[in-house]
Amino acid sequence: MTKIAVITDTDSSLPPQIAAQHGIQLVPITIEFAGETFTSGVDIDDALLFEKIDRQNKLPTTSAPSPSAFTKAYEAAFAAGADAVLCICVSSKVSSTYSSALTACESFPGRSIAVIDSLTLSMGQGFMALAAAEAAQQDASLDEVEARARALGDCLHVFAVVPTLKYLALSGRVGKLMAGMADTLDIKPVLTVREGSLVMLERVRTRKKAVERMLELVRQALAGKAIDRLAIIHVNNEADALSLQKQICVAHAYTGPVIVAPFTPGLSVHAGSGVVGVVIQSRPR
Repeated sequence: MTKIAVITDTDSSLPPQIAAQHGIQLVPITIEFAGETFTSGVDIDDALLFEKIDRQNKLPTTSAPSPSAFTKAYEAAFAAGADAVLCICVSSKVSSTYSSALTACESFPGRSIAVIDSLTLSMGQGFMALAAAEAAQQDASLDEVEARARALGDCLHVFAVVPTLKYLALSGRVGKLMAGMADTLDIKPVLTVREGSLVMLERVRTRKKAVERMLELVRQALAGKAIDRLAIIHVNNEADALSLQKQICVAHAYTGPVIVAPFTPGLSVHAGSGVVGVVIQSRPR
């Protein structure tokens, strides 16, 4: 029997307690404020992140885990008895995490390590890690575990509503004038993941209509399919997350488990406080 360790990074939005239940090791993203370095999931969360941003009116920088961080994770996995490692990284379109994980493999010649560029983020990546961990627990080979994770690519659907363009303006992703006008006109962007990047899909007037549009996009994505796994993600907005959970479960007669999780600082810093969204792993009916 081959023992396979599954590793992912904190941009997976995978809650630590769920990661621990499945034996998944999390490698953290770091956040830097004017010389101060914080570790996602250790000494900074979404609440503290935006408390600092709003006080300084400036975004911090985020740093992908270094190759040495992955080297330590691989070493820990092998020391704990793993025969092989599968590492699933946030999309290479948004971070250099994947590159770091690959570089770390060079320190383990002859060892079985596979690294996947998830081409997604948040709980889309988290669902890939969960699928891999479940396959590993069923005594699958490294190739089979990797295949199980990769097979989810076309089954993952990610949508989110952004309540303000303030933070996207601070990051330089949209102009401050555009952000000001959008907030004045009550325009709420709807985000999705396309080809590994978090992109603005539509701009909708009012938060209520934006959420309604997101629910319609979910309905379209699930045409002829059922929900296999469901996660609701948010940034300092648990109340709206729970409301969205109820609406989706009722609309799609879903009674299975739901993960309600913070987006986590490595991603939240780019989207802003108040975000609420959904990640679905679908399957044919």
